[in-house]
Amino acid sequence: MTKEGPAATGAPATLWDRTRQLASQEILETALRLFTEQGYDETTIAQIAREAGVSQRTLFRYFGTKEDLLGGGQERFGQVLTAAVGAQPADADAWEVLRAGIAALLALHDSREQALRRFRLLHNTASLRAGWLEKGLRFQEDLLPLIEPRMGAGNKGAKARAVIATAFACLDAASMAWVADNGRGDIIDLYDECLTAVRT
Repeated sequence: MTKEGPAATGAPATLWDRTRQLASQEILETALRLFTEQGYDETTIAQIAREAGVSQRTLFRYFGTKEDLLGGGQERFGQVLTAAVGAQPADADAWEVLRAGIAALLALHDSREQALRRFRLLHNTASLRAGWLEKGLRFQEDLLPLIEPRMGAGNKGAKARAVIATAFACLDAASMAWVADNGRGDIIDLYDECLTAVRT
């Protein structure tokens, strides 16, 4: 689940806000447990709702799609990524600003265990993997106008695309290695290692 709502904006949370947050957290934890126990594709929305003690209609008020039950809408991921990249200093290079964006994405996880369950599902479920790769391409297009101005002389569009694609490939490799090592260490450190290997 992404960290949104009044607490994220600095406004005090109302009782309704806190109740809604607890309910969505319960639904999310139920979904992640069922996905882990029996597989993402084998788990139905009806089953998640029943186990969480809510109606399917209520579940869809909190999470628009089954995929959102992995931790928040993909639109939100894109917003966080582009906002973090766009907020970086003008003199920071493309690699630095992309790292800041990736770090912001990784910070959306509530805990290491939750992140591990999500990435494990993502890398071990063909349908989720395909969807994530497709969304990654859309995220890269969104980042293009933010990265192009930071490129040197020459074809800025081609160079920006190459840098962005490399950053995403390094994130993918880092998260896969992290899952394979059962969540030891930090993904961002693995990302740095992957990027160093590519750039040298």
